[in-house]
Amino acid sequence: MEEKKFKIVQSKKTRYILPNILTIAGVCLGISSIKFSFDLNFKLAVIFILLASILDALDGRIARLIKGTTEFGKELDSLTDFVSFGIAPAFVIYFWDLNKLGKIGWVITLIFSVCCVLRLARFNLTKYSSTETWKLNYFEGVPSPIGAILILSPLVVQLSDFNIFFEVKKFSPLITLLVAFLLISKIPTYSFKNIKIKPSYTIFILLGVGISLVTLMFFTFETLFIFSIIYFLSIPFSIFTYFKNKQSIKDNSDEEHEDVL
Repeated sequence: MEEKKFKIVQSKKTRYILPNILTIAGVCLGISSIKFSFDLNFKLAVIFILLASILDALDGRIARLIKGTTEFGKELDSLTDFVSFGIAPAFVIYFWDLNKLGKIGWVITLIFSVCCVLRLARFNLTKYSSTETWKLNYFEGVPSPIGAILILSPLVVQLSDFNIFFEVKKFSPLITLLVAFLLISKIPTYSFKNIKIKPSYTIFILLGVGISLVTLMFFTFETLFIFSIIYFLSIPFSIFTYFKNKQSIKDNSDEEHEDVL
């Protein structure tokens, strides 16, 4: 009887390993963020979650770019997302403010984490037919990395140099519950997976990315807060374009059906 050897990847090619290395690095950042929240070092806790979200955005795209996607990598990515964006930010916001609410604060923390894992489970099971490929430009609900940044927005404001004339901590429980709802909702939000960019716009896109990176390095928390506001404002536009595209596809299919008749 032959013994079967366990293999993480079925190919010896290194391109299958690189995306998984980035994913593992992301989970290390997420766990380290929890450690810093224990130490009440909230600046590093937020920065590590930000770095984990950047790696999460890169690993999947790099895997598709170098043709290194695997089923193992997909499962590993989901588990990493839950740790880095479902548990780590919940602990950070809990030790920063929610723990003062006692049992209610812990319940709010659990609600966010549960909603995050439900969102990830639904994402893994979501499949689109060949006629629904346009939906790949949208997520159902807010993606978990964005959700992690959004619930930290009150903390980010406090860490920034913005002059806020009210106590931002008061809104922390409400924002956490709101983001938890957005995670499991079916509200369409932009994913930008299949977005097509004209070659003439490439230089401007690169310029924008460069400016964003520079501002993140020197004005980290201010930039994070501005990005959070922009994302919140983009949700109504994503809903509008989603249903506009849906109606357009429906009208085209009706016209084709009439032509056949």
